[in-house]
Amino acid sequence: MTAPTPPLSLNRAQDEAVHHLAGPCLVLAGAGSGKTRVIVHKIARLLQAGLEPKQIAAITFTNKAAAEMRERAKALVGPRAARELAVSTFHSLGVRMLRSDGERLGLKPTFSILDSDDVLGVLRDAGGTTEAAQARRWQWAISLWKNQGLDADGAESQAADADEQVAARVMRRYEERLQAYQAVDFDDLIGLPLKLLQRDPEARAKWQAQFQHILVDEVQDTNAVQYELMKALVGERGVFTAVGDDDQSIYGWRGATIDNLKRLPQDYPALKLIALEQNYRSTGHILRAANAVIAHNPKLFEKKLWSEFGDGEPVRLIDCDSEEHEAERAVARIQALRSAGGDVKFGDFAVLYRANHQARVFEQKLRAAQIPYRVSGGQSYFDRAEIKDLCAWLRLLVNPDDDPAFLRAATTPKRGIGHQTLAALGEFAGRWKTSLFEALFSPSLALSLKAKALEALQDFGREVNDLQHRARHATGAEDARALLLGWLKDIGYEQHLHDGEDSARLAAARWSNVLDFVDWIAQRCGGQVTHELGSRFEAERHSVLEVAQTIALILSLADRADEQDVVTLSTLHAAKGLEWPHVMLAGVNEGLLPFRSGSDDQDTELPPARIEEERRLMYVGITRARRTLVVSTLKRRKRGRDTAPGLPSRFIAEMKLHEAVDKGDPRERLKKLRDAMAARAAVPGAAGPAGA
Repeated sequence: MTAPTPPLSLNRAQDEAVHHLAGPCLVLAGAGSGKTRVIVHKIARLLQAGLEPKQIAAITFTNKAAAEMRERAKALVGPRAARELAVSTFHSLGVRMLRSDGERLGLKPTFSILDSDDVLGVLRDAGGTTEAAQARRWQWAISLWKNQGLDADGAESQAADADEQVAARVMRRYEERLQAYQAVDFDDLIGLPLKLLQRDPEARAKWQAQFQHILVDEVQDTNAVQYELMKALVGERGVFTAVGDDDQSIYGWRGATIDNLKRLPQDYPALKLIALEQNYRSTGHILRAANAVIAHNPKLFEKKLWSEFGDGEPVRLIDCDSEEHEAERAVARIQALRSAGGDVKFGDFAVLYRANHQARVFEQKLRAAQIPYRVSGGQSYFDRAEIKDLCAWLRLLVNPDDDPAFLRAATTPKRGIGHQTLAALGEFAGRWKTSLFEALFSPSLALSLKAKALEALQDFGREVNDLQHRARHATGAEDARALLLGWLKDIGYEQHLHDGEDSARLAAARWSNVLDFVDWIAQRCGGQVTHELGSRFEAERHSVLEVAQTIALILSLADRADEQDVVTLSTLHAAKGLEWPHVMLAGVNEGLLPFRSGSDDQDTELPPARIEEERRLMYVGITRARRTLVVSTLKRRKRGRDTAPGLPSRFIAEMKLHEAVDKGDPRERLKKLRDAMAARAAVPGAAGPAGA
């Protein structure tokens, strides 16, 4: 059976959504119903109606989704128009607004954007702690507050206990440091543009005039601040297209709220609701199982998926003795389907699970069977904090005007440069429109800093300049390794890792990553290296500085691993928006799906809202499958070092698998009967229907 694909023309509901231009529109897009197709066709319709490309904004949640949307728009409206469209994530749009008008909020155009690890460092300083776990708890709490639109005052007034009161006070000091550093975090990229539009009538009028029609994808995943930003951009005109699915709202744990879908009809009484129910992805058995599960949730809007691709194979439920047995059965299934003939690739398979730890045993069994795989959503090597630290130094050697790299390098490891010193430096650099590094050596900086602080900064600057000089002349693997190891020793980086971790074992593992990174750079500086295809060759000698300049390119090439023919192991959250011909849902047991954390009372039923979100997660998992779906349960499962009896998830009974098998599509049953009759007629002497 070939994979279902959307038709060349739009179906009736899709066409209605595309041609509704007069007011607000909510497209309730079921899984696999062609929502991206609707968005790009609506962009084309808006252009036909007279809008300029730059007057249309299409907002989604990931860079990958935005890139796909732009490519599909390019194929439909042409490269010139597609280039001018504002297709972006919420965060990218926020950056654009702040680069343009951030000075109205006191931000210079070259403000720095702190990543998660940068934020952790600032929070440690703001809270006066060296404990990474404590700083992460503050980080999580502050992020949730910001996603609710709360500042430090609002957070303190809503703090539920003493720990939250402390976090709110840390938030206040954290915000002061961000302002002094001329820096923002990822949550600010939504909150500050909203603040700009709410408080500055001139900026509000500018951006509302800029975007005459806004399309928001995955609206069910918006948090309170993103929803308010959408409203502020739309203004009283109220012309927008929101596309989403209440049955796929699975990010409540990070601030997304399904209440935004409830608010749309209240905030926009003229809202046009259009449901996309025809599925172009999955077979009938899979869709009936999905519909049966999600029917147990209260409904905001009525919707039921269907397709024209017949029943297909029944959904299979398998009981496994243990996690190891489950992984062995997954491997056997992959091998059997590939051996059965047809063009079945490794990339056609996905194993989906609720928690990251479930991947380990699947990795072991796939490696043993020599089956290639990738862990979707797993941490990239270059996303590790210790590697980011070193990359910040290398970025600064290549581009001294890189302010985020400067902030990270100047404070990692600590060298007596505190937040007050950086605040004064940031204020000076902002006043003179210069980078932080360039400001170090300005003669007039001495008027803004105490002698000791100035000396610490300029010592750091001289160290960077010296390292840059040596990196330019250190060529070949041996020289590069000696330079980098000597430099790490000089700055005391290994001790820094041990000081910053609660576990000596974890600190040692991070130092091992650093040594691997040094070897990685040294190999690229010259000498014998191994080619990606396995052959060896004599590489051209390069300097450390030249290799540092290529790191961004090497990272982009590493991203191409996503395109390889490999089995996908993925959490259900990371699988949203994706699809595979053959899917296995693993560990569908009580305690895993629905999930219970260690902090949950094991003897108490989970709150209804939690159960409903976990059920939506099950629904998302089911609807990732195109041709076959296997649901696996464990008779025994591990809990730490112990083993406990496994109880099948309540969601399995809700799938009504026997009903899905018995109540097939009549057209499919008729086709099977006709095929059987034709096969009998082709055999001489075979009994006809009457003798059967």
